[in-house]
Amino acid sequence: MKRVLFFVLASAVMLGCRGRRPDAPMAPQVVKTAIATAPTAISRDYAGMATADHSTNLAFKVGGQVVAFDVSEGEYVRSGRVVAEINPRDYQLAYDAAKSSYDAASSALTRARRLLERQAISQSEYETAENNYAGALATYRNAGDVLGDTRLRTPISGIVERKYVDTYQRVSAGEVVVRIVDPVTRTVKFTMPESGIPLLEDPSTRFSVRFDNYPDIRFDARLKDWVRTSADGTGVPVSLAVEVSDGYEIAPGMACTIRLAVAGDSSEVVVPLSAVWTSLESPEPQVWVVENGRVRATKVSLGALYGSDQVVTRGVRVGERVVVAGVYKLSNGQSVTIIPN
Repeated sequence: MKRVLFFVLASAVMLGCRGRRPDAPMAPQVVKTAIATAPTAISRDYAGMATADHSTNLAFKVGGQVVAFDVSEGEYVRSGRVVAEINPRDYQLAYDAAKSSYDAASSALTRARRLLERQAISQSEYETAENNYAGALATYRNAGDVLGDTRLRTPISGIVERKYVDTYQRVSAGEVVVRIVDPVTRTVKFTMPESGIPLLEDPSTRFSVRFDNYPDIRFDARLKDWVRTSADGTGVPVSLAVEVSDGYEIAPGMACTIRLAVAGDSSEVVVPLSAVWTSLESPEPQVWVVENGRVRATKVSLGALYGSDQVVTRGVRVGERVVVAGVYKLSNGQSVTIIPN
C-alpha cells in the first residue's frame, strides 16, 4: 500500500513539473522620447498688441448739457484744441455776479485806503474792506476758472479713439466724454504665465517683436515694466519698449508676436516637463534615460520652468534621450520601442 501511494505522489510531481513553462519575456514598451538640449535653445512666442505711449480720457470738471462736440472718431486733434463744450449759461451768470462783487469790493478798498490816509476811518474798518476784497477776488477767480471748465481741451495731440457721449446729452462732473490717443507708439503688451516670472527676473532674457504689418522685420525690444501678480488669473501683464527703425510706424492696436529667448547656464540642460516623474516609492523627481534600447531611472535636480520646458541642473546631459510619454508604464531596465517623432 505504501509503495502504491509513493508511486502516485511521484507521478503527480513529475506531471506538475512537466506542465510548468518558463516566464515569457516582457514585451518592449512603446514610448515617445525627446533629446535633452542646452538652455540657449529655449525660445517662446507670445501674442501681443501695441498700446499707446500717451493717451487720456477727457472729462468735464463741471456738469451740464453738451452743446458742442465738433470732433469725429479717428480725427487727429492738436494739443490745446477745444473738443467739446457744455452750456455755459448758469456758470456765466455766476461769473458775472462774482465780477460785480469783485468790482464793488475793489472800489470799496480804494475808498477805504484814501480815508485811512486822512484818518477818517479806523484801522479795523480798513482791514474789513481789505478782507472783503480778498474774498471777492477769490470768488471771482474761481468763477472764471469754472466758466473756463465748460470748454474741454485736449492736453495732448492725437487721434480721437472714441466718443462716449452725444451732443445735447447731460453729463456729470468727471464723466468720461472722449478718449484721445497718440497715434505713434513704441510700447507693446502681452500676458505671460505665472511660471515665466523667473524669465522676467533673468538679466540674460532677450525680447524681439514682429508685427503683422511688417512680417519680415523683427524689432529688438527691452523689458519696460510688468506686474508681479495676476489679478484675474490669466497671467502676468508685461510691457516692452520696442526699438523701431526709421521708416516704420507702429500704431496702437497693431497685433504682434513677441519672442522671448533665454541664454541659460552651460551646465544646465532642458527637457520637456512631461519627462519628469515621481512616485510614492520615489518622491524625488526622476527621468527615464534611454540607453541601448532600455530605460534607466535617473534622479534629477530641477531648475526654472519655462512654459512646457523644465531646466535640469543635475542628472541629465545634453544629447541624452529621455522618455516624455508613457513614463508611468516603465520599470528600471525595461526594453522600449521608440515612436518616431
